[in-house]
Amino acid sequence: MSLRVTVDADNGVAPWRQVHDQIVRAIGTGALPVDARLPPIRQLARDLGLASGTIARVYRELEAAGWVTTARAKGTVVTGAAPQPDRPALLRAAAADYAQRVRELGVDPHQAVDAVRAALSDTPLDQQ
Repeated sequence: MSLRVTVDADNGVAPWRQVHDQIVRAIGTGALPVDARLPPIRQLARDLGLASGTIARVYRELEAAGWVTTARAKGTVVTGAAPQPDRPALLRAAAADYAQRVRELGVDPHQAVDAVRAALSDTPLDQQ
C-alpha cells in the first residue's frame, strides 16, 4: 500500500488542504487501512515539493480530527475513520471561505451567487 497524493498549484485550493483532503478520502474509502503508516513528514514534503511545515500542519489537523495518531516509535498511523463531519458547519466554513475570496476579488455578491448556482448545476455562466 502506498499513499498517492498530488498537489495542483493552479486549482486555487491551499496545498495543505489538498493533501489533507486526499488523505481523508483515502482513509474513508479504505485505501489507507487502519494501522497503515503515513510517510514521514520530511519525506512526503520532499516528494510533493512542499515545505515540511505544510505537511506537519496536515498531520496535526488529521490527528486533531481523529484520523491518525503519531507516536515516536511508530510514526503517524491511521487510527480509523473519524466520525462523520458536521455538514452544516463544513458548509458554513466553505461559504465563509468563498465569501472572503469574493471580497478579495472585488466581485459583486449577485455575480458570486450566480457563479455558485452555475457550479452546482454544471452549467457555464454564459449559458444561464
